Amino acid sequence: MYLVTVSGNLLIVLVILSDAHLHTPMYFFLSNLSLVDICFTSTTIPKMLANIQTQSRAISYAGCLTQMFFFILLSVLDDVLLAVMAYDRFVAICHPLHYTVIMNRWLCVRLVLICWLSVVSLFYCTGLGVYLSSAISQNPSSIAAASVMYTVVTPMLNPFIYSLRNADIKRALTRSLGWKS
Repeated sequence: MYLVTVSGNLLIVLVILSDAHLHTPMYFFLSNLSLVDICFTSTTIPKMLANIQTQSRAISYAGCLTQMFFFILLSVLDDVLLAVMAYDRFVAICHPLHYTVIMNRWLCVRLVLICWLSVVSLFYCTGLGVYLSSAISQNPSSIAAASVMYTVVTPMLNPFIYSLRNADIKRALTRSLGWKS
């Protein structure tokens, strides 16, 4: 599942970068979402796979804090990017004649930059406080199942949900791989 997540999201990024037809705001945000999904799953899955291989559950305190920092940062960044993508679609639907003026290259870059900065400044401290506080006793197997769903399954499905069902992405993928329709 980890390899499917990384390769699927990397494929989306490469197709968007290589095809000039996809150099639009929506695909710019999609490529950023794919990059975030790659990084998001890479914060926890390699350590989890190592723990499964070694039958160990140990992690250092510094390793835990580092992993938690990037996990929270990237999960909230994922959410904020989805909100920016929703704004992009709102502008495209509600203001179609002004879309290219409103969603210009400079605004798109600033929106992505604001996503990164707001996540770090606003959400990191709150999330860290929640995760480092003592947890109420819950069923460990249900917590593990929920964790796998949002750390592995969702980022793995994002390329299929947001991109690979899209006709523009399919055409760009066909052109980049040299396939004939």
